[in-house]
Amino acid sequence: MASTIGLVFSNYSYIGIACAVFVVLFMMISTLSEFVFFEPYFVFYVPDDRILGFVLIVAVSALSGLVIPMNVYLLKAIRKAKKVSGGFLGSMIGASAGACSCGPVGFSIISTFGTVGGTATAFLTAYEIPLRIVSLGILGYAYYTTTKSLNTECKIRK
Repeated sequence: MASTIGLVFSNYSYIGIACAVFVVLFMMISTLSEFVFFEPYFVFYVPDDRILGFVLIVAVSALSGLVIPMNVYLLKAIRKAKKVSGGFLGSMIGASAGACSCGPVGFSIISTFGTVGGTATAFLTAYEIPLRIVSLGILGYAYYTTTKSLNTECKIRK
């Protein structure tokens, strides 16, 4: 597995993709989870009772930053999107599942979808931590399948 990561991240453009994915996803989820505030000035605050949620946000962002560039590399390497669509789809689902807390987004969901939106918002708020753990599992599986595909398709020698 280390040879797979070394193969992908030996190119600096994939390191840039990984950093960009991590920073963008981390900032988006942190803002939605109300850890980062931009008004009236930039504030980053993690309350003591929400440290687990913050750690899960960092983990989801980091795993997404690892898996997405590997999938991009795999897509470029074999040029057959059908073989890797599951891994890439898994990384997208895992990343989006990590962004499940509502914060200010909940009010727009409720006003747009009425009772169904309110129920969905209550569900996502109540099960925020388990959904992020599930998203870590999805991203872990996406990492496993991507690594396996890279090992078989690209003939990485150990």
